[in-house]
Amino acid sequence: MEGEVWRDGRVRRQAAEGAGRRERQAEEAARRSDAGSLGAARASVKKMVGPAVKREAVAHLQAVMGLSERRACSFVGADRKMIRYQSRRPSETELRGRLRDLANERRRFGYRRLFILLRREGEASGVNRIYRLYREEGLTVRKRRARRRAVGTRAPILVEAKPNARWSLDFVHDQFACGRRFRVLNVVDDVTRECLAAIPDTSISGRRVARELTELITQRGKPGMIVSDHGTEFTSNAILAWSKDHRIEWHYIAPGKPMQNGYVESFNGRMRDELLNESLFFGLDYARSAIAEWKEDFNTARPHSSLGYQTPAAYAEVITATGSDAVLMEGSAPPPVAQPAPHGVTKTVEALIAAG
Repeated sequence: MEGEVWRDGRVRRQAAEGAGRRERQAEEAARRSDAGSLGAARASVKKMVGPAVKREAVAHLQAVMGLSERRACSFVGADRKMIRYQSRRPSETELRGRLRDLANERRRFGYRRLFILLRREGEASGVNRIYRLYREEGLTVRKRRARRRAVGTRAPILVEAKPNARWSLDFVHDQFACGRRFRVLNVVDDVTRECLAAIPDTSISGRRVARELTELITQRGKPGMIVSDHGTEFTSNAILAWSKDHRIEWHYIAPGKPMQNGYVESFNGRMRDELLNESLFFGLDYARSAIAEWKEDFNTARPHSSLGYQTPAAYAEVITATGSDAVLMEGSAPPPVAQPAPHGVTKTVEALIAAG
């Protein structure tokens, strides 16, 4: 009898301990769930770090919760003088509207170039005010990709600061709305940064390149040097014979080193960012007219940062008239330098002809 009582008591104690253990586990799970939901709620709440956000929070507490201004400020952690502050700054509606219009016309321009355009129109505001309005209007340009920075040192070779001292050539590719691809031959003056030619077509051979360069020389004169990569159009027999006949030195950059032709590569990036990526071309005629219009705007209206935010055409006129490169704005970058392929890598026309 005593053994049965002992066994019954042991079973009851084990059942009570199991029930208590299950209750503790359920309470612990509930606490973890509450903590997780509270953390998610805190993470979803935006931090109040600015005066404008704190003013909105205090106004919300007063309107919805019926709190007094003193109590709402204590909850938010704001000074009552800051909450009561009324800005006396003018609305600047006209300037904001003009800034938005320019940003819509030139969607890939930042606040510095927009400031230059406004200054040309007679706007007396400084760059800091334009930057503030630029940020308040939400006109920041979205970056398309991360910038890759060069590694190592370079030894640039100086070029005389005058037009036609050196030209750079390269191709940029795009496609029509129907999916057919086309290419653009770009010719850039490395000193003045002018776009000398932007020729779009579905096919551009070495003979076509030679014809376009001959026509360009009749308009501007002969360059002292031409730089390009090792594309088949630039290493063809037509180009080799043309450069020898016209007695123009032609440098080829080292394979896999596009920054040795950095001026035209930079121009290609600007063209793709401001024109090709922003336009839909329905045919070759439309592409030719759009590219010609953008080329004219690039040379005569678009401020160039490396030229002290002057236009390439204006910079070319000044250095042609004065015979010097002392026309950059104070504090701007030094005059441009040109960098052909390093010695030992450069392939001359005679070497390419001898190699077949």
